[in-house]
Amino acid sequence: MTPEQKVQAEAAAFRTLLKHLDDNKDVQNIDLMILADFCRNCLAKWYLAEAKALGADMDYDQARETIYGMPFKEWKEKYQKPASAEQLAAFDARQAGKGCS
Repeated sequence: MTPEQKVQAEAAAFRTLLKHLDDNKDVQNIDLMILADFCRNCLAKWYLAEAKALGADMDYDQARETIYGMPFKEWKEKYQKPASAEQLAAFDARQAGKGCS
């Protein structure tokens, strides 16, 4: 695989991930954090960091709109549900487990 093919494959995989997340809006960010230790906001932060490293003029709201496919406020109003007590407990347990050797 050439370096250009590698970049193209990585970009296509990223677009597929974004589409998958968009097609599964019922999967809440807290669920992603519990299971995979990242969420849509993490992706936006990583995207923003790489865009800025490439010299792009972008802010966090623009990065989140890229990841969410719409302004974050709109996505939150339409799709984000309050975290359940069980989700919060699982999240807290995962966070507490970090740093243990």
